Amino acid sequence: MKLLLDTHIWLWSLLDPAKLSRRVASALQNDANELWLSPISVWEVLMLAERGRIVFDRDAVEWVQEARRAAPLAEAPLTVEVALATRGLALRHRDPADAFLAATAKVFGLTLVTTDRRLLAVPGIRTMPNR
Repeated sequence: MKLLLDTHIWLWSLLDPAKLSRRVASALQNDANELWLSPISVWEVLMLAERGRIVFDRDAVEWVQEARRAAPLAEAPLTVEVALATRGLALRHRDPADAFLAATAKVFGLTLVTTDRRLLAVPGIRTMPNR
């Protein structure tokens, strides 16, 4: 299975694995699954750090670079096709990061791993809830 990690799932997998459900933790550890990360999630982490909503023990850019080396994930391309697909989604909110994550899952046939109820409710994408 090809799993696209929502930003919080990526962070929790590295910083607080206890927040992951058994199913999600098992899926992330299963070598048969491909784990994907969107550049949008990296951007979100950098914005959270800039606003003080998350604090790292070093510069946020350094943390991301080290995290990527320690736990390499396939990079989900941010393409024109993904940008166009954001327009056809039935999102109930206007979070552009969520729109890009949902569109990425749709365009590349990935399963979006998330806790976000709003993303879990988007029709036309595969999801794995963290419950």
